[in-house]
Amino acid sequence: MASYDYPFNERIRTLLRVEDLLAKLLYNVEAGHEFQHHCALLLLLQILDVVDRGELKIDLLQELDRQRMVMAALKGNPAIAAKKLEGILGDIDGAADALRAETTKLGQTLRANEWLMSIKQRSVIPGGVCEFDLPSYHYWLGLSVERRKKDFDHWLKPLLPMQQAIGIILHILRGSGATTKLLAYNGAYQQMLGGSKPAQMLRIEMADNSPCFPEVSANKYAINIRFNSLDCTQKPQKCDEDVNFSLTLCNL
Repeated sequence: MASYDYPFNERIRTLLRVEDLLAKLLYNVEAGHEFQHHCALLLLLQILDVVDRGELKIDLLQELDRQRMVMAALKGNPAIAAKKLEGILGDIDGAADALRAETTKLGQTLRANEWLMSIKQRSVIPGGVCEFDLPSYHYWLGLSVERRKKDFDHWLKPLLPMQQAIGIILHILRGSGATTKLLAYNGAYQQMLGGSKPAQMLRIEMADNSPCFPEVSANKYAINIRFNSLDCTQKPQKCDEDVNFSLTLCNL
């Protein structure tokens, strides 16, 4: 199933962005080719830009503490699997402890690396990290795969507690809410929102062979979903067919 997450606030938007960047970074690091390690390094520098906005570390710790209180209140509930609950609580405690053990701001050790920052400064220029611009970077890309991976392990180590915390929070968020199977007539769907606790994200799932994709506009009162088709030669066009999809409104 193809899935699409749409965040309703900046906090969830930041978590999704970091999750996406980290997934692509780790994939490219593991692949090992120097071109993929080049992409991985640029992704690492993008992560620094994202986590530099706001107090992400404080937000993560607050959310982990809140989720621990919610989960701890479920102890003794016969409808809850005790071992699974203990495992979740252990994961939350481990992530929170690891975040607190990092006494500096997220990514601060990377910002203090003058060589990485010189690459970051040049990377905003199209083609700005060619070998004649940064011969030291060209030299690094020519080192062995093992050496480059060792460097990535060193650079990523301070960010792993953040990755663990974001993974736990988004896992809980995606698992919340009931999933409803719906039909968008003529490629459009609208739903009014209500309740005292507004959704923080919606999740749309569609068949892998679906000929269209969703675009969402939403506020605390309503969501509007428009399904569009793509041919890669012009801007997306509205799909006029009825579209089957599943919708989950998620909230922490």
